[in-house]
Amino acid sequence: MRYPTNDLENFWLPFTANKDFKRDPRLVVEGKGLYYTSHEGHELIDAVSGLFCSPAGQSRPEIAEAVHEQMLELAYIPSFNHGHPAAFELARQISRITPGDLDYVFFANSGSEAVETALKIALLYHRATGEGQRMRLVGRERGYHGVNFAGFSVGGMVRNREMYGLGVPGVVHLRHTWLEENRFSKGQPENGVELADDLQRFCDLHGGDTIAACIVEPVAGSIGCYVPPKGYLERLREICDANGILLIFDEVITGFGRMGTAFAGQRFGVEPDIMTMAKALTNGAIPMGGVAVSDKVYKTITEAGPEKGIEFYHGYTYTAHPAACAAGIAALGIYEREGLFDKSAAMEDFFLDQVFSLQDVGVVTDIRGIGMLAAVDLAAQDGTPGARGAGAVKDLYKAGVFTKVTGDSILIAPPFVSEEKDIERMIGTIRDVISAY
Repeated sequence: MRYPTNDLENFWLPFTANKDFKRDPRLVVEGKGLYYTSHEGHELIDAVSGLFCSPAGQSRPEIAEAVHEQMLELAYIPSFNHGHPAAFELARQISRITPGDLDYVFFANSGSEAVETALKIALLYHRATGEGQRMRLVGRERGYHGVNFAGFSVGGMVRNREMYGLGVPGVVHLRHTWLEENRFSKGQPENGVELADDLQRFCDLHGGDTIAACIVEPVAGSIGCYVPPKGYLERLREICDANGILLIFDEVITGFGRMGTAFAGQRFGVEPDIMTMAKALTNGAIPMGGVAVSDKVYKTITEAGPEKGIEFYHGYTYTAHPAACAAGIAALGIYEREGLFDKSAAMEDFFLDQVFSLQDVGVVTDIRGIGMLAAVDLAAQDGTPGARGAGAVKDLYKAGVFTKVTGDSILIAPPFVSEEKDIERMIGTIRDVISAY
């Protein structure tokens, strides 16, 4: 469907230099499979799965047909005191692939809302167990957990925090896991397990019985693919268990096959108590997020509530929206029928070899990667962080590659339907662009 666009003034773009964009717009009018088409008619290969959202490729007809059918049958019903079959079916299907006993799913509409929900669940869980004094939350430097107040408070990306005051009180941050000696590590770096001991230091300083939850991305995605050092996540799990703290994995980016397994917790052999998801849940077709919780967390909260009363005073107008549920069921069907998680695992070595081949480009200062996710750091331009990255966004677009740049880091996360020739095209074009810097 094409809409005539004669004025770019009224749309306020997120995470975008609006004045600069409107002087030199980058509009996309079509997405099919691995490719986008710009308003000027040139083709871009999708090297970041939309925004980590579309591992099955763009505009899958199976999803469109499922949504269309659902919209004609039941376009909307609130989930407050009501339900519809697709919500229960999608939750059932998700529970089949989540780690361990994370069998209960609460639906939201984005990763940011999923994080907000997860943190509320953690606080409510401790209140239900009689430990309502557990109100502290632990996040991590350079972590990204969305843009709502709780999310940016536990997050650790400075520019996302600095303009909005103190955020939620009682939050402390683990150090980030990037170390100089781990430059150009493929997969999990060898050094840095001791950084997890920051959590124990917080327990010693503040009292472990004051901390409700520790939230981390198994692999920090938006800031530039920070892979956990060997033993790091295991150590966090041990400290949480020893101190009664809930461990939350934010799998908005890593979920649904990005690590070659359904969720990253399975890749690393560490099971959280609570896990967020979004993005690939519907293959990016319709906004949707979710929170999976363990049997213990769900039953503790619901059984502590009144027999006929509300247990969790939380939810959204569009929680488990029928069209989003239809999209989610259709997306999971595609992932299973086409074996896309296995394809992701099988492509990992080739993909990482291609990305790490950029190590010889002079402007490249570091490369990190695991699964089908990688980041290439570029040297700052004229000593100004982010300036080179801002230029790279435009240069890559003009060269025919659609990707995401955070600061001076190029993020690469191809759809799982990519073939070797597609990966070679992505990396080859990136090489051509950055070799000119």
